[in-house]
Amino acid sequence: MTSFLPRFASLGLVATAAVASLTLTGAPAEARTNGFFYSVELAEPVAERTTTVAAGVAWACQGTTCVARKGSSRPLRMCRELQREHGEITAFVADEKALDADKLAQCNR
Repeated sequence: MTSFLPRFASLGLVATAAVASLTLTGAPAEARTNGFFYSVELAEPVAERTTTVAAGVAWACQGTTCVARKGSSRPLRMCRELQREHGEITAFVADEKALDADKLAQCNR
């Protein structure tokens, strides 16, 4: 029988590292220099520094900023999944390319 505990523990370590990196970097513009593929600005800040798993990726969020490493889903799906967890997204950048206004509106529906 395979236990999910090692996988869960591993995800926790990745998420903890992401939150620590977010604390040190502070802004999505700096995120790409620290190995993050996605950077997001939320309309409302998260209550406290948090880690969220959305679309199979561990997101580190603090204030109105969330960052994550590359996932396997399209950027719009990533955006929608994170939006379900944290509400309206005002900016979504994947690989240094921002979602255009139409796609951002689709994300926030």
